[in-house]
Amino acid sequence: MSASTTPGPDPRPSGGLDLSGRTALVTGAAGGIGRACTLRLATAGARVRAVDLDADGLTGLVAAASGLPGPVEAHPLDLTDLDAAERAAAGTDILVNNAGLQLVRPIEDFPPEVFSRVLTVMLEAPFRLVRGALPHMYAQGWGRIVNISSVHGLRASPYKSAYVAAKHGLEGLSKVAALEGAEHGVTSNCVNPGYVRTPLVERQIADQAEAHRISPERVVAEVLLADAAVKRLVEPEEVAEAMAYLCGPHASFITGTSLSMDGGWTAH
Repeated sequence: MSASTTPGPDPRPSGGLDLSGRTALVTGAAGGIGRACTLRLATAGARVRAVDLDADGLTGLVAAASGLPGPVEAHPLDLTDLDAAERAAAGTDILVNNAGLQLVRPIEDFPPEVFSRVLTVMLEAPFRLVRGALPHMYAQGWGRIVNISSVHGLRASPYKSAYVAAKHGLEGLSKVAALEGAEHGVTSNCVNPGYVRTPLVERQIADQAEAHRISPERVVAEVLLADAAVKRLVEPEEVAEAMAYLCGPHASFITGTSLSMDGGWTAH
């Protein structure tokens, strides 16, 4: 392929993220990182399909987005219904794969059915969502895939076999999508936060306290933040800003990457 066949930079102004006329889909949208990403995209003018199992949470999200430049539409969906997930992604310009779940257990005690569900929601469903979104993206010569990965997409931790396996797989899927999508103007990247202040992490603190037989306070200080130079949790809005940057006009040359925001964890 010659260089002249590769789409050039997005010509729209960079003085503020403008996604008006774009349709985005965010999974796990009802809370935490997904909620922050949804509101950030709507603030930039995108029409956002908010996908989650939590119908009540989606109702609250739609209310919170009232008055923003872009509308938010609630799409209650179980991502283990892979055919439905693929259909839901049709016609989207921006895809944010965020939905996740976590269980902290040693491998020998890890329930196989939970391992399977984690891989389905966090790896198979993103594959099917990407598969559903790409025809439209390719047809128009523009698309943005942002996979909310984790520092655990780059590093492993004990007791998280399913989560680490899923995130490592998501990293590989993202890179393949980047290579295949480049000539069509489609970028694919991962955002890799450390521990984010979300309900998922709050539950994980309790699980880790049980697994390590220490207090929740010691879990935060000695387990979650042990390898980070910046000793605090990441805020969901910080992750949403990284996601938004990758959708902006000056990010068209950024693809196949993993954007670490882990407080220096992976600098060791």
